[in-house]
Amino acid sequence: MFRLGLIVNPLAGVGGSVALKGSDGEDTAQKALSMGAEPKANLRTQQALAALVGLDIELLTYPGEMGESSARLAGFEPQVIGSIHAGQTSAADTERAAQAMAAQGVDLILFAGGDGTARNICHAIGDSTPVLGVPAGVKIHSGVYAVTPKAAGEVVAMLVRGEIVTLADQEVRDIDETAFREGRVRAKYYGELLVPEEGRFLQHVKHGGREVEELVLDDIAADFAENMEDDVRYIMGSGSTVQALMDHLGLDNTLLGVDLIENGELIGQDLTAQQLLEMTEGVETRLVITVIGGQGHIIGRGNQQLSPELLRRVGRENIILVATKSKIKALEGRPLIVDSGDSELNHQLAGLIRIITGYRDAILYRVADL
Repeated sequence: MFRLGLIVNPLAGVGGSVALKGSDGEDTAQKALSMGAEPKANLRTQQALAALVGLDIELLTYPGEMGESSARLAGFEPQVIGSIHAGQTSAADTERAAQAMAAQGVDLILFAGGDGTARNICHAIGDSTPVLGVPAGVKIHSGVYAVTPKAAGEVVAMLVRGEIVTLADQEVRDIDETAFREGRVRAKYYGELLVPEEGRFLQHVKHGGREVEELVLDDIAADFAENMEDDVRYIMGSGSTVQALMDHLGLDNTLLGVDLIENGELIGQDLTAQQLLEMTEGVETRLVITVIGGQGHIIGRGNQQLSPELLRRVGRENIILVATKSKIKALEGRPLIVDSGDSELNHQLAGLIRIITGYRDAILYRVADL
């Protein structure tokens, strides 16, 4: 079941209809309300949720005007978490809601607001959890919003149905509202969020073209290398895609085994399950694996060295999955498979997962719960 988090900034956009050029700040929002402005964020949220009625979704949200009301009016029976002071919600509530939903492991957070809301989400969870904005603010400078509420719902529906949707980093920007009210636009960069983009692939890889495939592997390797962290141990799984990463780093690789690297050096080669447990004890660790072409397995085929104990220690959030889009496309929509030998762990690893498919290019794809 797709687990969707929902957050609504109930005062988003309230200053627009009364020409206040924004709604940031309690004073501005209250002034807008005193001038007769009517909040529209919940209505726009209902428009987005309309595309999701009848789909297999578990919806988590905050109470009342921060999501519960919209969800119930749209026909959902949401799981309500957290607490608010009705009519007195703030940016702090938005941040707490985002953190709580990320901690609950939702597949996506759908949020309604404007650039200020996007800033709050970014500050609270960074790019740890995919998000998508329902445009409800006065100003939308950030690239994390769908073009309309309906479009937001359609993108989420694609994810729920298991279609491939590109996952991309998009900028969060906000303007100085005081300057804006004086006719000056000063947009500032506040970070990036992971956002599913409408459509299937943004780019396609030709089948049967070795040169093209090698270029894609080079791009994947470059992305991985750029994001490697110091003093972190990387378990490098088996397969030719992971081998391309090792080649890029200039390190020996065990094609059908599991290696361990740290700070650009090979510190363990063709390791056993026990050796992996010993060498990662008490050390921050990432796991780099790929997809078995045609089958879709990511755990349990050719990498049994990755024991359930190790996988639990590493954690789902520290699994780095790499694959070319041609390999994913060859699955023809079939989900990825985890066969760890532990049914509870298989369940924990199920759901949407991010796959690096190129340089600063990734997609979301589903892992089956089998």
